[in-house]
Amino acid sequence: MSLDGNALDCLFRKARTPEKWTDRPVDDQTLKTLYELVKLGPTSGNCSPARFMFLTTQDAKERLRGALSAGNVEKAMTAPVVAIVGHDPLFFEYFARLNDTPDMRSWFAADVGLAEETAFRNGTLEGAYLIMAARALGLDALPMSGFDASLVEDTFLAGEAWRANFLVCLGYAEPVETPRATRLLFDEACRIL
Repeated sequence: MSLDGNALDCLFRKARTPEKWTDRPVDDQTLKTLYELVKLGPTSGNCSPARFMFLTTQDAKERLRGALSAGNVEKAMTAPVVAIVGHDPLFFEYFARLNDTPDMRSWFAADVGLAEETAFRNGTLEGAYLIMAARALGLDALPMSGFDASLVEDTFLAGEAWRANFLVCLGYAEPVETPRATRLLFDEACRIL
């Protein structure tokens, strides 16, 4: 089974990083549908460490303002939703439900470095699934890394003990008029052995 050209256009070839948002809101049900798709993406051992905090109110986004780099303030403040993509360092506490391999929890509980590496790597992967699932649902996605992660964690994630990785603005964008930036050629980015 493979996707047709229209689906590939939606996900990759015609999808663009937004420059300006419309006023169209993103409702809570769309965010729930988005997560229902994201959670189906593969992670190592089904560890599912990603955690998402969806900022949908102007008040919540204003609390984020001080953590943003100057170039990201307007993009985030005008987006209908800003998703904080993070990970749970204690993701392995869910293994009783997510993976029936005996003693899987103890592998990670005994090795903080392994747990953090696994959570970060797989949480990042799930953040990419979020972008692709958003596009599949007709949303536009603008990933950001220009922010103070410690401030975001203190402001939004401290009660959960989650760690911030990156932000994704979500919404419905105005058509992008600037040309697509150049991408690396296959021979520049890939090797076949």
